[in-house]
Formats: sequence, C-alpha cells, structure tokens
Amino acid sequence: MNNDCIFCKIIAGDIPAEIITQNNDVIVIKDIAPKAPTHYLIIPKKHIKDIASLTADDDKIAASMIAMAQHIAGDLNDGQDFRLIMNNGKSVGQSVFHLHCHYLAGKKMTDL
Repeated sequence: MNNDCIFCKIIAGDIPAEIITQNNDVIVIKDIAPKAPTHYLIIPKKHIKDIASLTADDDKIAASMIAMAQHIAGDLNDGQDFRLIMNNGKSVGQSVFHLHCHYLAGKKMTDL
C-alpha cells in the first residue's frame, strides 16, 4: 500500500467509491469522470505503479485483471462489446500512478 495513492486509499476504505465488484486480487469501481455509458476501473489491490513495473511475480494479478474484465462483460453487462485501456506514463494519459485499466462499454467507439 502507498499512503499517497488515491486507489490505495479507496482499497483501504479510506475514500468512498462506487464498488462494482471485487475479488482477492482486484477491485472494480465506477469511474468518476466516465467517457462511456459504462466506465469502470479495474484496479489490482497490490500497489504497482504501472505496466512497466509488473514483475514475473505479478503474473497472477495481470491475469486476474483480464479475467475480471471477462466477468464484467459476461455476468454484469450481458456480453456486450467492451474496450480495455491501460496507460503507462504521464505523457500517454496516466494520471494515477497505480496500475489500472479502464473498462468502457455501451457506445460505439471508433477512435484510437
């Protein structure tokens, strides 16, 4: 846990968030500034700065993030199409330096 990290504070229950679902490895919350009708953040409970900081020991966490996206699509969103976005670094849009992916669905998305 990183005491300066907003996601760590959400995971610890110190900051409120709308929790969609969670398991031992990841938590899913509703994005506070949605870019699509369905916009969730899939966040590992272990503090990892970004994609580049993943290690071989984190394989289970990365797999759990993908499995959670599948769970959301299949069980919570009736199998609708979705987009996963992960940013690595400030210059490409990462604003919270705790690994996470954006799960977006509910509208046609044709842009990059």
